[in-house]
Amino acid sequence: MKGVVNSIAYAGGLRLGEVPIPDISEVLKQPGRFVWIGLHEPDAEVLTEVQGEFALHDLAIEDATRAHQRPKLERYGDSLFAVLRTAHLDRATGAIEFGETHLFVGSNYVVSVRHGASLPYVEVRSRCEASPDLLAKGPGFVLYALMDFIVDQYFPLVDAFEDRLEGLEDDIFKQTLTRETTERIYQLKRNLLEVKRAVAPLIDMCNRLVRTDSALIPDDARVYFRDVYDHAIRINEMIDTLRELLTTALEANLSLISVSQNDAMKRLAGWAAIIGVPTMIAGIYGMNFKFMPELEWALGYPVTMAVMLAACGFLYYRFKRSGWL
Repeated sequence: MKGVVNSIAYAGGLRLGEVPIPDISEVLKQPGRFVWIGLHEPDAEVLTEVQGEFALHDLAIEDATRAHQRPKLERYGDSLFAVLRTAHLDRATGAIEFGETHLFVGSNYVVSVRHGASLPYVEVRSRCEASPDLLAKGPGFVLYALMDFIVDQYFPLVDAFEDRLEGLEDDIFKQTLTRETTERIYQLKRNLLEVKRAVAPLIDMCNRLVRTDSALIPDDARVYFRDVYDHAIRINEMIDTLRELLTTALEANLSLISVSQNDAMKRLAGWAAIIGVPTMIAGIYGMNFKFMPELEWALGYPVTMAVMLAACGFLYYRFKRSGWL
């Protein structure tokens, strides 16, 4: 069926086998079993069929169909509906690709719906099946495994941001200042803000899962959500630190640009002062008055040139010592 990646039944932490969606309701009638379905950009028909098998809430299905939701955790009766943003870095282009994962969790089922760019959850399923004692905890542990996998994907992303920041710092303090450097700082700040919006709500979500009184999260499974909570806090703090460093880098970049502009203005002012001396003398002797001193003096021209050169040399020496030239 289009959009269905896996539909597998489990009992006692062990995999029983594939289950067609129309047969799920029959499988769930047997005690101690739960079904884990993985969907990737399913159409409305598939979601409607899944909704009928698990009696999912209409509002949650509407969100899963439309996607483009903010990260959140909602409770519908005895079931949970979670929305998480996925993100990974395209190594070829350097762009961040965001996606969404919608999770429906009940007492005997887990439905994951992926939209947009995201890694498949085959690795998560394999890790869970390799730990039957933990998988026996039921859908609550599967919810933890999926959330932990999604949150951990942010660490390489933040590491890449740190590398970019180091490159920007080298460009700011060791290379020629350009407009491109400022644009790169601004773009990195925008990327961090987008990641911040995806990560920050996870802290509250994990905190609610740790403290919730829902029977979906067994008491011995809550400690695992504290681990995800700690990871989300670490990522959030790393992002805040990077944003502060970027703000400082932007201020330093603008300050260095101002200093560079001031240096250029000082050089221009120094040369203008030097050129102003001969201009003034030449201007005086260029006036068309008949009676002016030294006009008929034989040494007038060489003396005037010598005065110009001496004055210009003296000004150049003074400006050079003061750092203006």
